[in-house]
This record gives sequence, structure tokens and C-alpha cells, in this order.
Amino acid sequence: MKKPITVYFTNGESCQYDVGMTLLQISKNMQNLHSAPIVAAKVNNEIKDLQFSVNFDCTVEFLDLHTESGIKVYQRSLVFVMIAAVQELFPQGKVTVEHSLSKGLYCELYIGEPITLGHLKALEMHMRQIVDENRPITMKSVPIAEAIALFKIANQVEKVKHLEQLKRERVRIYYCGHSYGYFYGTMTPNTGNLKVFNLKQHASGFILCFPEKEYPDRLPEFIPQPKLSEIFLEAERWGGILQCGYVATLNEYVQNDKVNDIIRIAEALHEKKIAQIADFVFQNKDVRVILVAGPSSSGKTTFADRLTVQLKVNGLRPVPLSLDDYFIDRAQTPRDENGDYDFEAIEAIDLQLFNEHLRRILNGEAVEVPSYNFMTGEREYRGHVIQIDKTEPLIIEGIHGLNERLSSAVPREHKVKIYISALTQLSIDNHNRIPTTDTRLIRRIVRDNQFRSHDALKTLSMWSSVRRGEERNIFPFQEDADIMFNSALIYELGVLKKYAEPLLAQITSAQVEYVEAKRLLNFLTYFESIDDAEIPLNSILREFIGSSCFYR
Repeated sequence: MKKPITVYFTNGESCQYDVGMTLLQISKNMQNLHSAPIVAAKVNNEIKDLQFSVNFDCTVEFLDLHTESGIKVYQRSLVFVMIAAVQELFPQGKVTVEHSLSKGLYCELYIGEPITLGHLKALEMHMRQIVDENRPITMKSVPIAEAIALFKIANQVEKVKHLEQLKRERVRIYYCGHSYGYFYGTMTPNTGNLKVFNLKQHASGFILCFPEKEYPDRLPEFIPQPKLSEIFLEAERWGGILQCGYVATLNEYVQNDKVNDIIRIAEALHEKKIAQIADFVFQNKDVRVILVAGPSSSGKTTFADRLTVQLKVNGLRPVPLSLDDYFIDRAQTPRDENGDYDFEAIEAIDLQLFNEHLRRILNGEAVEVPSYNFMTGEREYRGHVIQIDKTEPLIIEGIHGLNERLSSAVPREHKVKIYISALTQLSIDNHNRIPTTDTRLIRRIVRDNQFRSHDALKTLSMWSSVRRGEERNIFPFQEDADIMFNSALIYELGVLKKYAEPLLAQITSAQVEYVEAKRLLNFLTYFESIDDAEIPLNSILREFIGSSCFYR
């Protein structure tokens, strides 16, 4: 008889089990300690699905829907249910997952005729039937050649191209009824817990709406985002111009020594868009203040510098005004729910002084503006005076630029608000998208190491706090922007790979951040490395990898 194994739980308890007991069986004894369904687990700090058999002593942390990893498992599994429902309802049809939108996923359904509300209602009903049946979602580890053969039969060309490029012997295939798929991440063991969702018609497709980890038992309020939707469509058009919508296609350009064409066209698309924005500002003679806002690592600083150049081409002479210099003294800085200084709260800025200076500067007065001493945490005056005329718009870059409170002293018609983010045009395949947050996180890991002496561990440990700040201070104001700019470059992850991989590899399994580091390392294996020699010195990517012409 085999000796039982010991499982140690993160609440300090331990228990002995027979060798080969699955995490699903073990989880049934722990579910009463969780306020939401358990959908996955960490075993010795590595994420496993609940079908995993435990054959050794280990530490287990169960992940329910209140965790970031858990809610991602839910969302991924719900996508699989949607795919299965499409295959059963429309045997000749297909569905693609395009991008995130309005706290859901924008998808498109192709069945040989225009999609109606009736089609969507039928699809949602069939998805609910699959959920009510509590179908098992089973995982099989198969030789990669077998997986490629499966998807060739199903005519899933992009999955085949992706799998053919993977340098591994086996892959995980998930099954739900007669449907099967390859997914970037783990699944729930069955469909029964996937009850909270709906489908909402949008543009030529629909949005798959699902819950967030804060309230996994209900859907968040649906807020339309027409401007963000349009910029995603622009990203799709850019991908079409580049003839590169999937990672495997980008890799083929690298392998065939044609990626420099992609780099040049991608950079030209950026330059053309920035020039168009400068023309818009120039033609609107009432504009006196240009506000540039966006989430972390969106490339705001380089964008503002490049916009300045294009504005000068039009005969304008923009003058920068730094929000950082208007921080209140550190002792008065508001604190977050953990008691730490919340430098990203708008209350961390002296709004009264900032607006007084804005009003006076725009009236043509000479104003001595402050400088913030980050060592002492106090504001200082060093004789920096700003005085402008009507050919000199102020350009202000910072996370609060879209919030009307920041610049309330300036009438709305005298301002143009620009939102910038990295909305990648690439997907892994037609069902596995690349989250925009992953691109920004990898950018930040590289930049923090290059210019702030931070290792990847520190950047990852701060990321959840950064994301909370974005959810509070940036994303609610996206649709207030007059203009949106997509700073993503279709080739950038191939460049960032060589910088990010050694940094992520330094994180060990003993550290909490290991799960995320390993996920990102696995993700980066999908990309062929791209040499950065051909990247222009004014590229937004240079803000993260170095050698920018703006920061020498």
C-alpha cells in the first residue's frame, strides 16, 4: 500500500490523502472556507487545474472567483462554452474573440448571413443549456503532432500555424462535449459554475459579458464605449495594412527576414496618426491646453514629445507644464486602503494652485511655477517662469488629464483631451487574444529595470496597485477624450522578449510573484526575437528599451 501524501494549506492546516487524489476531490473539503466557487489551485506556487492528481507532499492554495487568477479561469472557460455552443448550433459557423470592451469581450460570429438579435438569443440559450448540463471540461496532454492533426481536420488554420511554431513535445487540449480547443491557461473542471454571463449585440458582433472578481455573482453595469470601440477597429485596420493579425504570422516575417518592413510601416502609421492629431489641434484655434492621459506604460511621454514636434511643424510652439510639480507636500498626501501614500489619487495634486496657475498663464501672465523635490517630498520654487502667447499651447501629460476636475479653470472648448493606450493588434489565434495589460506590464518590467533600477520582482509586486489606480483614475474617463491614440506596435513583443526574459527568470518559485512571472515567460516563448537595430530613435518603444532621441 502506498504511503499517503500530506497536503499543506495556506490557512495553516494540513491533511493526508491517498496518492493520486485530484485537486477537485480535495477542494470539496475546503469549499466551505471560500465565499465563491473554487476553480483552480496553486500547487507549490504553480497554477494547476482541478483535474491535477497530487502524487507528492505539497502546499496547495485554492483559487476561487474572488482572485485574479480564478476569475480569468472563469472567463476563459466561458469562452470555451461559447465556442462549443457555436459549433453545436451553427456547424459551419465560427466565432472569433477580438478584444476586451465594456468589461467584456467583443466577439464576431460568422454563419454565412448577417447576425441578428435572434441569433444571439439562440446562442445565449444554448450556452445556458451547456451550463445547466454541468458538462465536464476535461484536459488531455497530447503530442503536439496529434494536436496539429486535430486542428487541421477542424480547418483552424491559425491554431495549426501557432502549434507548428511551438518548441515543445506536448500540449494541453481541452474537451467539452464534442468540442475541443487549445487555450492559453487552465479551465474549470465543469461548466456548472459558469452561470453569470450574457451576450449584448454590438457593432457587427457582440460582447460576451462576465463578472469581475469583486462581485463574481453578478454582472457589472454595462457602459458603452463607442470611442474605444472605434480605436480597436482602427487597430484592426492597421493589422490589415500590415497583413499581420496573429503571432505566427509575425514570426514568419522574422523567419523570412522581412520584419524590418513591418517595423517601418508600423512606425509610419504612428507618425501619420500623430501628424493628424497635430493638424486637428492647429485647425481648432480655440485650443489653448492639450491634455495627454493614459495608463501606465502606454508611452505618454514619447507621444507628447512627438506631438510637440508635429505641432511645431504647423507653426505652434507648445510649452510643457508638469503635473508632478504640483504634488502636495508628502505629509498631506492621501493614503490608500492599505495605509500607503496614494500618489495616483487626484487629491495628491494641489488642484487649487494648479488651476490658478493655468488661468493666469492662459491670460498671458508670467507665472513662477513650482518644482517638486522627490527627495524631500516638498514643493520648491527655483525661478522657473512660464509666460506664453496664443501660438503657444500648454501641453500637460499625466494620468488625470481626462478628469475635468484637473483643469476646471479652463473652459472645455479651450482644451483637447487625448487618451493613449497600447491596444495590441495581435492575437495568438482566433480564440486566444493578447490582453493589452500584458503588453503594458512587459513594457514596464523592461523600463523599470532600464531606467529605475527595479527588478521584475518589484515591478510585479506593484502591478496590482497600479491597476487599481488605473481603474479609479483613468478608465472611468476614457470616453471623455476628444482623440484616442493607440501606442501599440505590432512587432514590439518580439523586441521586448530579450529584455524581459532574463528579468522574469530571476524570480524563484518561493516568491509570490512566481506564478505571474512563469505565465509571462511562457507567453514570450510564442515570439521569435526581433533585433532592435532598425527601430527609429523616436519610436515609442525606445521609451522602454532605451536610446530614445528625446532622452539622451
